Amino acid sequence: MVSDDLRQRLARHGQDHLIDLLHRLNDADRAELLRELERIDLSELLTLFEKRDRKDALPERPHITALPNPALSPADISAFRTRGEEAFRRGEVAFLVVAGGQGTRLGFDLPKGMFPIGPVSKKSLFQIHVEKILAVRRRFGAPLPLLIMTSPATDAETRRYFAANQNFGLPEKDVWTFCQGTMPALDLATGKLLLETASRLCLSPNGHGGTIAALAESGLLDRLEQQGVRTISYFQVDNPLTMIGDFAFVGRHALEDAQVSSKALPKASPMERVGNFALVDGRCAMIEYSDLPDAWAQEKDAAGNLLFWAGSPAIHLLDVAFLREIADNADTLPWHLARKKVPHLGEADPKTPNALKFERFIFDILPHADRWTVMTTTRDEEFAPVKNKDSDGVDCPSTARQLMTNLAAKWLRDAGTRVPMDGDGNSIYQIEISPLLAMDADELRNRVKGIARIDRDTYLG
Repeated sequence: MVSDDLRQRLARHGQDHLIDLLHRLNDADRAELLRELERIDLSELLTLFEKRDRKDALPERPHITALPNPALSPADISAFRTRGEEAFRRGEVAFLVVAGGQGTRLGFDLPKGMFPIGPVSKKSLFQIHVEKILAVRRRFGAPLPLLIMTSPATDAETRRYFAANQNFGLPEKDVWTFCQGTMPALDLATGKLLLETASRLCLSPNGHGGTIAALAESGLLDRLEQQGVRTISYFQVDNPLTMIGDFAFVGRHALEDAQVSSKALPKASPMERVGNFALVDGRCAMIEYSDLPDAWAQEKDAAGNLLFWAGSPAIHLLDVAFLREIADNADTLPWHLARKKVPHLGEADPKTPNALKFERFIFDILPHADRWTVMTTTRDEEFAPVKNKDSDGVDCPSTARQLMTNLAAKWLRDAGTRVPMDGDGNSIYQIEISPLLAMDADELRNRVKGIARIDRDTYLG
């Protein structure tokens, strides 16, 4: 039955509604609910609920400055690239794709990584990322494992998908799948734990910041260290343009002994819905778009460029030893609260936000890094997020496919092939280049011969 200790803890933390329920459940359901309750920190949840209306204020403006954007010399880039190639050749790099999301917003009822995004091939997001990794592995003859972080909603289906497709050519021993943790949802008005069923709490993934705890708890941090991996290349599954083999990015991270390195994207507009890199008391930090004051977002420098120019495409390099330090200090990353509509046992179809959800964000490790680098990239080369349905017209499958096509068209034009373009600079035909054929324009130039003109939808693989 329910112990006196648990009964007292539930009552003390405002969860006494569960006491009668636990007594009414059958033995199997009671055991299931008790297991879930044992895994959560009731005291922490109460503290978070009590802070629900408290908005963390940004430091005063003198403490916050814009991120500089110095140009890199060709000599620097060459040195970075050489060191990066060495890191890959030595097997010092592992890839980590965050793949906990469902494709619900795309009208797709499976894990988002399974969404068919190839402009011509219709290959999935997962397959395109894996083929990039295969291309890097083949170039350097190193294992370079792939870590896939799933969520409870995507874990089983993702594992089945990779197994059914023989990991798209990756050896099974080099595909490491692990599941992120969860946090319970609380009733927005009362702070009470919400129930999905009589024996299960409403749980949701604990955010991409949960990556670090999940790596440690799964034993994968130990495994990475044992294999000699020093750097994790972190990216999100819904960006098919992520440059997996950016040797200069990895080389700069290594040469500067950085704990965290990030890609930065010049923002398309002051209010673009991306995180903003900034310096807070000289340390790299991220300010969410919703927290950046409008007046700051609109500021420009003497040349007329946005002062807060540096948006985040969520591409990072993470030092394994640094992640160990973060993981060993459980409260290093703060919880972020979000008001959401959560169906639960007492309200199957909420019309307005009725619950609090809690997430941690990976970028909150930035201020803890003593050594960091930021490298600028462009959206044409490395940012094609797939977040919305096509009818939204932005960050959706059709815009991502066009960006993928346009990059392929640019590579072909650099190789001397004529590619018909429309007045907006978009390729008229859909074009797709397999990473297994070419990882970049230079490699394509050496491999494509005799294609004078593109005159139809084209897949090169």
